[in-house]
Amino acid sequence: MGPIFPWKAGNRFELLIDGPQFFPIMLTAIARAEYQVALELYLVEDGKCSEALVDALCVAAVRGVRVRCLFDDFGSRGLGAVARQRLQDAGVLLQFYNPLRWRSGFRNFYRDHRKILVVDDRQAFVGGTGSTDEFWDPTQEASHWHEVMVAIEGPLVAHWQLIFEYQWLANLGRHPWKPGEAPGLAHLPPYPAVGEGLGRLAYADASQHRDIVQSLVRSIRMARSRIWLATPYFLPSWKVRRALIKAARRGVEVRLLLTSRHTDHPPVRFAGQRYYPRLLRAGVRIFEYQRRFLHLKMALVDDWVSVGSCNFDHWNLRFNLEANLEALDPSFTESVGACMRQDFADSREISMDDWHARPLHKRLRQRLWGWLDRLVVNLLDRRR
Repeated sequence: MGPIFPWKAGNRFELLIDGPQFFPIMLTAIARAEYQVALELYLVEDGKCSEALVDALCVAAVRGVRVRCLFDDFGSRGLGAVARQRLQDAGVLLQFYNPLRWRSGFRNFYRDHRKILVVDDRQAFVGGTGSTDEFWDPTQEASHWHEVMVAIEGPLVAHWQLIFEYQWLANLGRHPWKPGEAPGLAHLPPYPAVGEGLGRLAYADASQHRDIVQSLVRSIRMARSRIWLATPYFLPSWKVRRALIKAARRGVEVRLLLTSRHTDHPPVRFAGQRYYPRLLRAGVRIFEYQRRFLHLKMALVDDWVSVGSCNFDHWNLRFNLEANLEALDPSFTESVGACMRQDFADSREISMDDWHARPLHKRLRQRLWGWLDRLVVNLLDRRR
């Protein structure tokens, strides 16, 4: 179990919805950097989005800013040699997490799925974006993928810097935490009273530290009025499913915001749909987002918010580095609620009648991919 970050007050949170809003703001922050930029991403591919990002990083490095990029080796396969060389020639320090190797075998499944940008010690951006044209094409008004990022200012920025430093040093084979640097909590901190600017960093790492999902399950179990959960890949663990069902049965409004036919991984969608019947019977409401691919990962439980990179599925939590912002800030909670209400309005609610009326080809796909998912999970459990 790794160290746990405490709650910090005095922060400012701004919800940024979709790439055309958050990417220009992030690029402006990089352009204004005075001494350091730290960027950690999973998905990075050549295109107009990455061209703009590489330009901003190179300009900052050339004028003397210390720029470090930690990209996942698998997720950044689409970043070509030209862009990589540009970054290195400009003086950007570039690392790749867990390079793919045949001899690594099972270890190749472990990936860095975090999305973090820290600029100086004044601003951080966290959420679920990658650097691809699906998230932002500067020549288009709208994005193909629906995503959010959160801009953070205040004392909490230091914790996001710290978790980046941890992984940067670990990638170099060095001991991450220096004496006195690591957060000192051994257990999840109790929820403070709701207050302006309250936030906390929750994460998952390769040592099986999982306070990110422990905090979600605790919030669901304590929920009084609402549980709204958005995820693009609905393969929740047994603990999360059980907590959602129990909450719905005791009268809490439980809503799931999931993907529709607009998805980059149809087999994952079909595998996850095997959970629909039991959830629906318990009173859980299921919405499939219709406008485009819903890629955001967000939870709203009463006044508690969690936004970041984690899909809360059993694949993410077994193999991935993840990081989410948790907040108990009234204005931020309202922003998240407004975003999700609009997304529910742009969705199709799935009823039990819809489930029973689904065509045969969908039934076959759900059975096939659901069976394969269970098979692989059982095999992985035996390796432990």
